Amino acid sequence: MALQCGIIGITNIGKTTLFNCMSNTKAETTSFAFSTNKSNIGMVNVPDPRLYELEKFQKTEKLIPVTVEIVDIPGLTKGANAGEGVGNKFLDDIRNTDAIIHVLRCFDDENLPHVDGSVDPVRDLETIDLELQVKDLESVQKKIARLEKIAKSGDKVARRGIEVLNQYVEHIENFRNVRTAPVNDSDKKYIEDLALLTAKPVMYVCNVEDSAAIDGNEYVNKVKEALAGQEAEILVIAGALEADIAELDDENDRLEFLSDAGLKEPGVNKLIRGAYKLLNLETFFTVGPKEIRAWTVRKGSTAPQAAGVIHSDLERGFIRAEVMTYDDFVSLGSEHAVKEAGKFKVEGKNYIVQDGDILHIRFNV
Repeated sequence: MALQCGIIGITNIGKTTLFNCMSNTKAETTSFAFSTNKSNIGMVNVPDPRLYELEKFQKTEKLIPVTVEIVDIPGLTKGANAGEGVGNKFLDDIRNTDAIIHVLRCFDDENLPHVDGSVDPVRDLETIDLELQVKDLESVQKKIARLEKIAKSGDKVARRGIEVLNQYVEHIENFRNVRTAPVNDSDKKYIEDLALLTAKPVMYVCNVEDSAAIDGNEYVNKVKEALAGQEAEILVIAGALEADIAELDDENDRLEFLSDAGLKEPGVNKLIRGAYKLLNLETFFTVGPKEIRAWTVRKGSTAPQAAGVIHSDLERGFIRAEVMTYDDFVSLGSEHAVKEAGKFKVEGKNYIVQDGDILHIRFNV
């Protein structure tokens, strides 16, 4: 399931540092603005302690977590939509992602100059939003022009499309993002083909100094005030601290480092799980002596769709799914015990897979 989460923000805010903490691909970091001309792509393992719990009850040769693809998109600046900075190629890179992690600089560092001369995360947020909004407005207006030609023949669908798209135009022209537009769900079909930048789900990450990793700082407070009422998820992460943690290979050293910093786990783990949630994904498991594996499906997927994630033959020849919940399996200790307790289910094609389900697919091809 090739779903991408893009990391965006103003140049010189620590995006690539966070990317390197998350990804199996390491990118070069620098204090120079616009020092790269391409996005970095990496696969990220999604931390899930349930895999290790399952192994306690089913010995296995290997554990395989789910992964998501993260794209580190080079820093944007004012006028990016018109080619300023490195250019608007990166806006196209954002268009190809499914969700956005918007990193905001919430720390002072005289050795890392801000491209606008001062640290102001709310200003930076508004700068990026404006660049994305300008591109979205352009896309919506182009579609309106296309529909107007069709509507001249009396096409009612085209006329309705123009009405809805004009609602988006008004919303964007008031410096608001598409995702907050007061449009009925049934009418959102008119923008589905546009992959609008500000329609994508977004999570904000406040990159702070080490001492603010737990409680944040005044910059973070200003970001929270600016986003109040938007139901936006805001994470506070100390990028430099995360980079130090990521360099430690020994797990005990990591735990000691985290304890000294007052943290229970690396903040980047929360970020990865947040990205997974942002993509509207959930996890099911297959459990056996060869491997215990976590699999990814979109929320609301049926059992045959989940089977297809494992292999297309399983979806094509699907007969039924044998289902246990993670909680039942680890609390009762075995598949046999789950059956004895009457909690082992046999489900058909209409079953909606739930996060944490343990599935065994019966099929015939």
